[in-house]
Amino acid sequence: MALVSLSWCLSAALALLWSTSWPQAHSALAPENEVPLRPTTWLPEGKITSVTLPKGRTRRLYFTLKKKAPAMSVTVSPCDLPIEWSLAARTMKDKPLKSLQWSSKKSTPEVWWKGPGTEVKIHSFTGNVVDTYRGPSNPHASIYILRVRSKQQNTRVTMYLHEGLGTSGAFPLVPADPRVHTLGVGMTSVTLSWAPSASLTSLPHTQKNYDYCVLVNSQQNYNSLCAARESMRKEKAQNQEQKERTRRVTVWPILKEWWWQQWDTFPETQSPSTSLSDEYADLQCVCQGTESVCTVSELLPDTQYYFDVFVIDRLNGTSMAYKGAVASTHEEARPAITTLREGELRWVTFHDKASNSEQFFNFNPRGWQQSGLLTLQSCGGDEKIKVTVSSKGQVLTSQAVGGDLVQIWLQGSPSYLIHLEREGTIPGKSSPVAHPALPGGLMASVKIQTSSAYHRRGVPSLPPTLQIKSFNRLRGCNSVTLAWMGTEERSLYCVYRRKLGKSEADAGGVSALTAPCLGPESRSDTERVLCKYFQELNPRRAVTTAVIGGLEPGMAYVFDVYLMRRWGIPIKYASKMVKTRKEC
Repeated sequence: MALVSLSWCLSAALALLWSTSWPQAHSALAPENEVPLRPTTWLPEGKITSVTLPKGRTRRLYFTLKKKAPAMSVTVSPCDLPIEWSLAARTMKDKPLKSLQWSSKKSTPEVWWKGPGTEVKIHSFTGNVVDTYRGPSNPHASIYILRVRSKQQNTRVTMYLHEGLGTSGAFPLVPADPRVHTLGVGMTSVTLSWAPSASLTSLPHTQKNYDYCVLVNSQQNYNSLCAARESMRKEKAQNQEQKERTRRVTVWPILKEWWWQQWDTFPETQSPSTSLSDEYADLQCVCQGTESVCTVSELLPDTQYYFDVFVIDRLNGTSMAYKGAVASTHEEARPAITTLREGELRWVTFHDKASNSEQFFNFNPRGWQQSGLLTLQSCGGDEKIKVTVSSKGQVLTSQAVGGDLVQIWLQGSPSYLIHLEREGTIPGKSSPVAHPALPGGLMASVKIQTSSAYHRRGVPSLPPTLQIKSFNRLRGCNSVTLAWMGTEERSLYCVYRRKLGKSEADAGGVSALTAPCLGPESRSDTERVLCKYFQELNPRRAVTTAVIGGLEPGMAYVFDVYLMRRWGIPIKYASKMVKTRKEC
């Protein structure tokens, strides 16, 4: 009886082997008693097996265990897509039933295979992560069936069968806590840590079969190294396709590029043997080695990144993945931005004594024309000030700001970013000292004003010269006559006077009123003598005069003229000192 059972089992095994080895081309010439079973794939023990899964088709792999094998373990590792796999044990009768009838085209092993028997599902799993079944062997099982299926797309899967107790040793070990922890996050770097793998800690230092590989990307975390490499391959293929499209658009390719392409096609001399470590040379690991701490640098600020850690067995060519981490780098330190109000005159001061300091302002012009006027004037003497105006990330203009008035026309944008930067002192001059016209001993200052210009099409015109002329023949004991150049636009001109003491008169009045930033807002109303409107369409004849009376004989006076404009900072003419006659 035992010999009969053994013969039936041997016949079934031979039928399965013949079905895989016999070519399909011979199926038409096969005898009538040939077993037309489906192609059979055996899963070998102790060998890593890679199988391609067509979409929607179930692949079956069969294996048997040794009689003395007390336990087994089956490991299934998907690549990049979710799969379904199950493990079942099938128990068949020793021989077919005598009462069962079959045609002449049915062989005895096939009838025995399709005959009565029991199949027990041992394990099932659905997902895209590595899954391992460990359990005792079934003493009544005739054969084990491993079914694998992919529903989404064609993919690959790796399997490994191990007989006996304990781990197989074919895949690296992952600790009980497989999470990747974030130790520190900066603006351009992230520091990671993870629990060490027992595969590395159990080996002596002389053996270096295992190491870590840290990958970073801005899309997603990967459950396997195969998924990460597949994503890199697709990205590389897309980039290559884009280059091919660009190359096809170009009618006349560059000769130099063609020459190097032809040069690259020549085969290079390669060594006859390649190691398993060459398989992982294209991974571009940001950290690689046996340390369980990694600092990833050269990242972009304010960007989310995905970090994956893999422990690689270079001897067997396998790997296991930790549970990846997600971290966002810190954003760049944004400076404070001050909003400039309509027509507001603001003094910008730099308290920092460093060589470089900066301030930011924002201006939103009124009206649908979105036009405005920015006027600036430096009051820092020997300070180097630069203004940069940008909108929507594009620089519109950048220029230096000095003692002369700077006018910048703004048009076409709802918002403007104004960047003022102090770049240091002018070469050849002394270190910055407090300017006599600046309050509180400030190191530098800039006057700035923004105004919306609803109906203008450009910057206002300026006088050709800012000098004040006094007429000696018209100078009396109680009055003086002044003249200055105006513009073709109708504007208001205001004259201020100040009587100087004897010491100031001997010094020429330079120490008090030579600062160009001293505007009418800093003058007393008692110093204002008169204000008048003036307009001359011919710029060459745009000269206006004023007779200043009510003066004391033999006294020195300093006169200042301000061009009061509807838009922008008032323009100050150069101060003029005049002394009245003692006797008339």
